[in-house]
Amino acid sequence: MFYRQMGKIPHKRHTAFRKDDGSLFREQVMGTKGFSGTQSILYHHHMPTEVVRTSLIGKYLPEYEEQGPLKHRHLMTNHIKKNGDALNARQYLLGNEDLLIATGNITEPMKSYYRNGDGDEMIYIHYGNGKIETMFGTITYRPGDYVIIPIGTIYRFIPENSEKTKVLFIESFSQITTPRRYRNEYGQLLEHSPFCERDIRGPEILETFDQKGEYEVITKTRGYLHSHILNHHPFDVEGWDGYLYPWVFNIEDFEPITGRVHQPPPVHQTFEGHNFVVCSFVPRLFDYHPEAIPAPYTHSNVNSDELLYYVEGNFMSRKGVDIESITLHPSGIPHGPHPGTTEASIGKKETLELAVMIDTFKPLKVVKQAKIIEDDKYMFTWV
Repeated sequence: MFYRQMGKIPHKRHTAFRKDDGSLFREQVMGTKGFSGTQSILYHHHMPTEVVRTSLIGKYLPEYEEQGPLKHRHLMTNHIKKNGDALNARQYLLGNEDLLIATGNITEPMKSYYRNGDGDEMIYIHYGNGKIETMFGTITYRPGDYVIIPIGTIYRFIPENSEKTKVLFIESFSQITTPRRYRNEYGQLLEHSPFCERDIRGPEILETFDQKGEYEVITKTRGYLHSHILNHHPFDVEGWDGYLYPWVFNIEDFEPITGRVHQPPPVHQTFEGHNFVVCSFVPRLFDYHPEAIPAPYTHSNVNSDELLYYVEGNFMSRKGVDIESITLHPSGIPHGPHPGTTEASIGKKETLELAVMIDTFKPLKVVKQAKIIEDDKYMFTWV
């Protein structure tokens, strides 16, 4: 990321920064990788360590199903009835040691504040509008937004007018960044990158609440949810600067890379974490070789599992897959376009599909509850 500053900060870091009454603002250095990664410095009205009560809420890690026959999976998330706020509405579906994947029907604002102490969170907004209040400032969201919330960030998710917001959650146990191959040695996105810093937005307004009282922050870490009651408002930041903060990239700003013949999936890569990547399939022109086959070739994911979340449009290589569906094609067996879709793609000029793809380099495990929304016949749809 690039340097940003919001609110009031002192001229020099780690020096006295005083309020109008002469008392000190409380400096907090928030950084990754033991102060050698990205970091920001925040200035609070109150000490962020002021906690009056703590309690253990319970486990949050999902239970996975026992290993069965290796097969392709189709999960119909539009059948999930569960809803609520952005924490309680999460329906975990898949995961491994590197990330958890969930969807959520968010219908109400968070009553408490929340932070993930295990890693970054990526929230893909399928549909709905609203705002996400954070200690770094407020972000408004709209359909197509990828919202990246850094580890340790306190936030509150608020859908607009309590209308439903459908989201895809990626809870990473590592930092989520732009692809390394699209950055130069200074961290700037290169000219051949499918997006640039101009397409990225951070918090839009910093609202400071210098208020005393009891405020609950739910902290997720070490496999459990913990309750911390502060004696002041958690968004008491007067100013901050640095490289660590929430940021947003909209899928509409991803510029697809095309060629004379079919391009491999890495051209769609948008983000990366430890042992996984996130890709964006967006409307684009098809291959322009006179004999090109636009449909993807059959391929074996010999080193990775491939997950697709279908957002909108007609995904030309698949039949019988609805909007809001998730398909999982595991490593070890080949997959490819359904029968008839290869022939049907020849001569087509463009596709209007929109989807998010997650490739993991360790096998994904399926959560037990996902069986309820599974299309058991999907494995045999190539026959």
